[in-house]
Amino acid sequence: MSAPTADRKATGVFSPGRAQIAQRTLRTDAWWKSPLIVDLGFAAFVIYATVRAFMQKWYYVPDYHYLTPFYSPCVSTGCTPEASHFGQFLPDVWWLPYAALSLPFLLLFRLTCYYYRGAYYRSVWQSPTACAVAEPHAKYTGETRLPLIIQNTHRYFFYIAAIISVINTYDAIIAFHSPTGFGFGLGNIILLVNVILLWTYTVSCHSCRHVAGGRLKHFSKHPVRYWMWTQISKLNTRHKMYAWITLGTLMFTDFYVMALAAGWFPDLRFVG
Repeated sequence: MSAPTADRKATGVFSPGRAQIAQRTLRTDAWWKSPLIVDLGFAAFVIYATVRAFMQKWYYVPDYHYLTPFYSPCVSTGCTPEASHFGQFLPDVWWLPYAALSLPFLLLFRLTCYYYRGAYYRSVWQSPTACAVAEPHAKYTGETRLPLIIQNTHRYFFYIAAIISVINTYDAIIAFHSPTGFGFGLGNIILLVNVILLWTYTVSCHSCRHVAGGRLKHFSKHPVRYWMWTQISKLNTRHKMYAWITLGTLMFTDFYVMALAAGWFPDLRFVG
């Protein structure tokens, strides 16, 4: 026999039916460590990326065509002409990053990512903070109202992120250049590894998995899409790992290019 309607609505951590205990939780383990580590990781990346995006210098190494992914595509009129592979049409003002055409979409792609949602829902939004830990919200409407309904746009940001990954791949390819022609150095390895990992993170996305095999009623009739769906599903199981790895490789790649552009040390060259 189903419960009365009034009883079904009386849910949540502050409902009358919840056990009346003074403690926030009866857990005795360090349940707060995971949300804290996620918070610190997010904060480190956001602070670094924000500072670098608005520095508007030390982003390009002209001798080897190294362009940091934080400034790609560089479409501001203030960009070094050699770094502007797709033209210059944004105004050069301090409050507009040189790569303003791509950074907002990459940010929204990650913010709406299924893994990142689960991570910052627990660590920042605290809904829920951890299993068996009371959250501070009196009610929860899910992703059906503003602002969280915006999360449903993730699949569209995936398409844009894929295009930007193509641009990053182009940047990595033309970086095989030196004053004498073809060249190869440590910077090339770093740029190449970074773009491969970015592709891995992007392709392992849940939206990419849905594009490959979603809404198919008979896999047997679509063997190519089924194979793609199977391979993406294997990557998808490690989407969390790729999400964190790429945050680290993005910062490391940018720092290396910045160090070279600033003249802190020379690039380790193998050819050219």
